[in-house]
Amino acid sequence: MVGWTPEHATYPGYRFPAAIISYAVWLYHVFGLSLREVELILAERGIGLTHESIRQWCRKFGAEFAGKLRQRRPKPGDTWHLDEVFLRIGGELHYLWRAVDQHGVVLDILVQGRRNAAAAKCFFKRLLAGLKYKPRRLVTDDLRSYRVAYREMMPEVKHRTSRYLNNRAKNSHRPTRRRERQMRRFKSIEQAQRFLSSHAMIYGHFRPRRHLMTARQYRHARAECPSGNMVSHLNRL
Repeated sequence: MVGWTPEHATYPGYRFPAAIISYAVWLYHVFGLSLREVELILAERGIGLTHESIRQWCRKFGAEFAGKLRQRRPKPGDTWHLDEVFLRIGGELHYLWRAVDQHGVVLDILVQGRRNAAAAKCFFKRLLAGLKYKPRRLVTDDLRSYRVAYREMMPEVKHRTSRYLNNRAKNSHRPTRRRERQMRRFKSIEQAQRFLSSHAMIYGHFRPRRHLMTARQYRHARAECPSGNMVSHLNRL
């Protein structure tokens, strides 16, 4: 990705420049817009395409952009908050497991059909493999599955169980709930996992946490996250 001009960069097999594709993906993930609303915004700017094209862009390039952001993110905080919420997919209950650090930065998510000890251990394995790092403290609710996974995989880490101390993780589910309503629920586990993995990284990266920054730091963070051209942004990271 070195030696090219972002405004004129293209992807093989795609007739639109990379800047337009990244702008569409950015609009879809950072704001609560439907695919048809993104299509309308692009049409107002003289870019004619269908919402199905945007869907394919978000599916392919959303995962690609999220993967690059995940690789280049700084080391997470030393306190991890874990929580799970239910998702109704195809009329059946499934569970979205989520881990965030003490600053509210999403570390990883996993959609599973159960929330037993085996499901908790599966999430712990995914989390530790992706970060290659263990926290100083782990905060969860009183679900017994967490205790089983914790004793087996992170016994040296301090573990606190409290429904009130875990508000950091519970609050991080709000963007997911908004998108779930806007999308009229997810159609399959694969679709939920694919979308939410990308959404968690892109949404969080382009939404600096204002309460943790001074005004100067916030302005700098906003300047470092340009509106939409993720291709150019990732190239500068």
